[in-house]
Amino acid sequence: MDYFLLIALTLVLSFQIHIAQGSELLPTTESPETSNSKTYIIHVKRPEGKMFTQSEDLESWYHSFMPPTVMSSQEQPRMIYSYQNVLSGFAARLTQEELRTVQEKNGFISAHPERILRRQTTHTPKFLGLQEQMGLWKESNFGKGVIIGVLDSGITPDHPSFSDAGMPPPPPKWKGRCELNGTACNNKLIGARSFNIAATAMKGEAPIDEDGHGTHTASTAAGAFVDYAEVLGNAKGMAAGMAPYAHLAIYKVCLGEDCPESDILAALDAAVEDGVDVISISLGLSEPPPFFNDSTAIGAFAAIQKGIFVSCAAGNFGPSDGSLVNGAPWILTVGASTIDRRIVAAAKLGNGQEFDGESVFQPSNFSTTLLSLAYAGKDGKQESALCANGSLNDIDFRGKVVLCERGGGIARIAKGEEVKRVGGAAMILMNDKINGFSLAADVHVLPATHVSYAAGLKIKAYINSSVTPTATILFKGTITGDSQSPAVSSFSSRGPNLPSPGILKPDIIGPGVNILAAWPFPLDNSTNSKLTFNIMSGTSMSCPHLSGIAALLKSSHPHWSPAAIKSAIMTSADTLDLENKPIVDETLQPANIFATGSGHVNPSRANDPGLVYDIQPEDYIPYLCGLGYSDREVGIIAHKTVRCSETSSIPEGELNYPSFSVVLGSSQTFTRTVTNVGEAYSSYVVLVSAPEGVDVKVQPNKLYFSEANQKETYSVTFSRIGLGNKTEEYAQGFLKWVSSKHTVRSPISVKFV
Repeated sequence: MDYFLLIALTLVLSFQIHIAQGSELLPTTESPETSNSKTYIIHVKRPEGKMFTQSEDLESWYHSFMPPTVMSSQEQPRMIYSYQNVLSGFAARLTQEELRTVQEKNGFISAHPERILRRQTTHTPKFLGLQEQMGLWKESNFGKGVIIGVLDSGITPDHPSFSDAGMPPPPPKWKGRCELNGTACNNKLIGARSFNIAATAMKGEAPIDEDGHGTHTASTAAGAFVDYAEVLGNAKGMAAGMAPYAHLAIYKVCLGEDCPESDILAALDAAVEDGVDVISISLGLSEPPPFFNDSTAIGAFAAIQKGIFVSCAAGNFGPSDGSLVNGAPWILTVGASTIDRRIVAAAKLGNGQEFDGESVFQPSNFSTTLLSLAYAGKDGKQESALCANGSLNDIDFRGKVVLCERGGGIARIAKGEEVKRVGGAAMILMNDKINGFSLAADVHVLPATHVSYAAGLKIKAYINSSVTPTATILFKGTITGDSQSPAVSSFSSRGPNLPSPGILKPDIIGPGVNILAAWPFPLDNSTNSKLTFNIMSGTSMSCPHLSGIAALLKSSHPHWSPAAIKSAIMTSADTLDLENKPIVDETLQPANIFATGSGHVNPSRANDPGLVYDIQPEDYIPYLCGLGYSDREVGIIAHKTVRCSETSSIPEGELNYPSFSVVLGSSQTFTRTVTNVGEAYSSYVVLVSAPEGVDVKVQPNKLYFSEANQKETYSVTFSRIGLGNKTEEYAQGFLKWVSSKHTVRSPISVKFV
């Protein structure tokens, strides 16, 4: 593995689960007529043969669908957004009766109530092998000239991570604007806009980040080099984003926890128009709808039609199977993994046992003297064991180290607040079984450590076997070099990809645990509000890592399509950890293909992948027809009239994707076409590690190239051996093309039916 150690910005608070509840936006107008209104996303046809030359003409067309009484009303405008690029339609606040009027108009396609998406929430450049004087950073000029659009909660413009020292002006194609006061925008932060009409029912709010999430993700993708970064004295070093010289365009779509669908579509619409090269979306619903009903997928398709790369968080709903969101094949779907840095706090017991855990808060004055140790659930109540708010009143925990259990929908830091409220001296937070060995470093409110489930069981056993159990916490600070990294985090959402099981997802995993990045305000109540960083965890953090890496590849290879960049990232990924052992998950067992996808990103190898699996936007149309979508549903995604009866539909497995996901009854054959982006004269031989119970035949088994960009096609036939795998529903393997210089690897997932 050629991971080195990265300088980026990666930190973890309480890895916020970005669960979008699919709830509908509550009405924000107050008139009697609209008190029972909802915001709807409405898709309509454009008139046959008519080209709109002005946005006003298009808006007039959309207005023609609205009930006349609504458009003549003096109250707040009911049409919230009219979309130009990402879909043919608009967002409007309507009552049920008004919606029925819209549905009766010629040209109406569909409507659905708006849903709410949620956030999927110094060292990583080095860990990923990015070095200032050599390799991808140097070859891509640190992402110079590339524009990354970030859809999130806004930005902290005066943070040093967004300094434009050494930055050129934005490229001439940039058409965006800055809604920050005065000179807050610069050559780094070239644009910042708010799209919060749905959330606030008002225009004009500045795109300032009020909670830190957007600042953190933006600086992870493209933060400038900042010396002396640290969090409460930990994880010290230089901070930098993945593409330190890339430009940033910020689109604020979240207000608090809520990120309304209509605002996200409006931001995507603007980003496409503004001329960004990469779009980063660390947001997601709680479960995946069909692609034709998924606004992120619809907007992303419009983006890739313009050559814009789109990276999205896979979700924080792991380790449950089928929990993944943002799984459209034209999106890079990113899971989360650990890095090799830990901020260690050890629980030391009176019997001499010691269990390493993690905590960002590391008080230097906490005594190493053993204190009385108590289990929070000793009264037999579940809420007490979970240290729920107000649950610890009945027992005296004053001056004691308190063992709390993770879970119950209670934030990890909140458990510590309850212990502190009743006078506890410290907290040991033990994982629940499902999270196993996946830990998070938090900014706790009292001396604390977060330990594994296995450690927690041993601490419980000690408490139960001792008359006077004692413990303390030893704060050991920042330790790098964890040889079991990268490992998949428990929260990282897993495949299979429910809307399209024949497309293997996630595509890739990247750093998403305990990530240090820019933060709007100090964590220690100091007055130094400029040089502030925080640690957070989530696929919200891994997504901007990959967005920044995509920007580097775009700078290094400006003519590569979004699919080519994605292929390069996937086929060059690592499947082994720093010990050269298979990447593990929260159980410390080898992670399966639905956790890792193609593997862990390796930026340097992605810059020179040898071969790529390219896909043009039109290639997705037969795939969408093959999913069984109607002409209307495919047209919503493709932004045009589609007749599947006139298109040669293909099965999912026939899309020219860099991985294989096969539902295997009778034998199946799929074709793939690879494009040579390596040496002109080169040859590749195929190596197959077949899934258990499956025979895999590749024809031809050698590929020969004599020029750059030459394309060659091969076929793969998957057949059962006997009854297939007798013990498992799924089996996995891989196929790789190997030359003297390159290895181009594609994972294989097989489901037996």
